[in-house]
Amino acid sequence: MQFYPGHTYHLYNQGNNRQQLFFESENYLYFLKKVRKGLLPYCNIIAWCLMPNHFHFLIQVHEDYTHQNAINNKEKIVNPLNRKIGSIQSSYTKAINNRYNRTGSLFRQRTKAKILSDKSKSRVDTAVNCFFYIHQNPLKAGLVESLEGWEFSSFKDYAGIRNGDLCNIDLGKDLFNLPNNARDFYELSYRTIPDQVIKKFY
Repeated sequence: MQFYPGHTYHLYNQGNNRQQLFFESENYLYFLKKVRKGLLPYCNIIAWCLMPNHFHFLIQVHEDYTHQNAINNKEKIVNPLNRKIGSIQSSYTKAINNRYNRTGSLFRQRTKAKILSDKSKSRVDTAVNCFFYIHQNPLKAGLVESLEGWEFSSFKDYAGIRNGDLCNIDLGKDLFNLPNNARDFYELSYRTIPDQVIKKFY
């Protein structure tokens, strides 16, 4: 993965062989704590959702993020954001293995990042659709009957139900021209996203 200043990315991964990543509430919270510490120095988190066997983050890399801080590792330039993502997952895996007396890998080897921003309007539309898609994951998976029913996403923060501060809410509203009115935001959040649009997120 390569990350560039000012760009927006859909960051995602799942359990190895689609196995479960989060087994109880404290696992989700522990992972988010690691994400907060590891990612926020390098990017703004615009939206997120943790599912039992995968995760999604919509991020915008800080404008002052540069490759000057990259590390030369056996002639390969490694982005510091790449290293942090790997560190978050490996340390989480170690903790889960200790907690549940298990061994082996937990995540798929490669976390993926799809760039969603450039100067074209179509890419902006793709990013805003990805924003709503991330929040719709638990509903589509049948885990809840409403978006606000899932605790482990940023939907509640944008809907004004919870005062979470992991996301840069002001940035998200500005980037995607999101309505401040809760009813209008709800209507947008439940709209159907065509499959051909979803393919652009991956």
